[in-house]
Amino acid sequence: MAKAQKSKATVKARAGKKPERDGAGASLTEQAYQAIKEKVITLYFLPGQYLNEGAICKLLNLGRTPVHQALQRLQLEGLIDVVPRKGVIIQPDSISQILEFLDARLAVEGEIARLAAIRATEADARELQQILDDHSRADAGASAIDAFVECDRAFHTRISELSGNRALGDFAKSLHERCTRSWYLHLWQTLDTAGSDKQHRRILKAIKAQDGDGAAKAMRDHLTILRERVANLQNSTARGMWHGNRARHDISG
Repeated sequence: MAKAQKSKATVKARAGKKPERDGAGASLTEQAYQAIKEKVITLYFLPGQYLNEGAICKLLNLGRTPVHQALQRLQLEGLIDVVPRKGVIIQPDSISQILEFLDARLAVEGEIARLAAIRATEADARELQQILDDHSRADAGASAIDAFVECDRAFHTRISELSGNRALGDFAKSLHERCTRSWYLHLWQTLDTAGSDKQHRRILKAIKAQDGDGAAKAMRDHLTILRERVANLQNSTARGMWHGNRARHDISG
């Protein structure tokens, strides 16, 4: 648990930064949306935490209208809930929900990888290679989970962009962001950076070869392995709860 707390502390220290997509041309509502979402995903705002809209405006140095519109958008996405007379509550994601997100990713990201492999140029492949190599050379003092999340998001986002299918890419990005938050909430226990790196490089190898079917299979294999790890975590948690309830029953009996 200490490892999880350390990661959360690191994220909180970094969460004051503006998200990368906050360009000069972005609307105020888009800036608010990206900033709030980033803080939810990285646990700067914790699940179950109540927030005041005015306090969010002050934190982001933005007016009420863009913040209010951003919160409405995030509510539609299921990341928050707006409770009358109480404020904004950050919604949690259970392990069962994470499994649903992964099932959805399995349904779409194989096709995204296939399209990316067909369309990617040599320069695109080198860019993907650079993302993975930069992660391998990451500062040893950085949190392992922070470094992994940054690499994983960049790699999958770029593949979605290379697919040329914006509808599939936007859907996959939304699912991936929900899964990203789960690393901080639950999955730090299952972190296997070496295994994930090997899986990412198999995807990259197929993209370099412009092997669409191979890229689709490598992506599905990658997500299937992750899903199995999450399912094992869910099963071990359920067993722990069962034994705990059994022990309490024996004591009370």
